[in-house]
Amino acid sequence: MRGAGGHILQMNTTTLEPTERKAAKRAARKKAAPKAARPSNVARGSMKKKIRKMAQGTRKR
Repeated sequence: MRGAGGHILQMNTTTLEPTERKAAKRAARKKAAPKAARPSNVARGSMKKKIRKMAQGTRKR
């Protein structure tokens, strides 16, 4: 479920016992709409920070 700003709303589970919390979260995941598949033309790491110029023979990140 999304709020006004497009952020995902999550229930406050801090007051629940750990077993109740797990059951509540599991139920919420089942109830949530399935996520759309990533388009085939979008790379998996497309949101990663890009490197301008890589040094040769050393660690990159």
